[in-house]
Amino acid sequence: MEVGYNADKRKLLSSVCHGAIFFSTTLLSIGVPIVINLISDDPVVKSNAKESINFHFNVWFWGTVIGVPIGVISFLTFGLGGILFFPLVALGFALHWGLTIWALLHCFSQPDEPLRYPFIFRVF
Repeated sequence: MEVGYNADKRKLLSSVCHGAIFFSTTLLSIGVPIVINLISDDPVVKSNAKESINFHFNVWFWGTVIGVPIGVISFLTFGLGGILFFPLVALGFALHWGLTIWALLHCFSQPDEPLRYPFIFRVF
């Protein structure tokens, strides 16, 4: 016998997992999909929660890999490096926000299909 899952609950929990990164980029935002992954029994919600956790790790990793050298260069050049590399930082924010909005739209339009972010490394 196949178990049916509530589509509205699936949409809500999946979108909260992906939208949690808008709360902040601290540990609070990754705690939401972790908790949802632990308490939910829906396989699509669990998959979306794991993907959201992986996306958080990617945002932190690439923010550090790109941000620290730009910060050092900006410090050493008295801010000129920050001005020169601003388009790279803006592109990073556009990708971060754009992929998250895309994930939210996917959760609302295709709630029975888990989302897979392109071009990220997956720990979970």
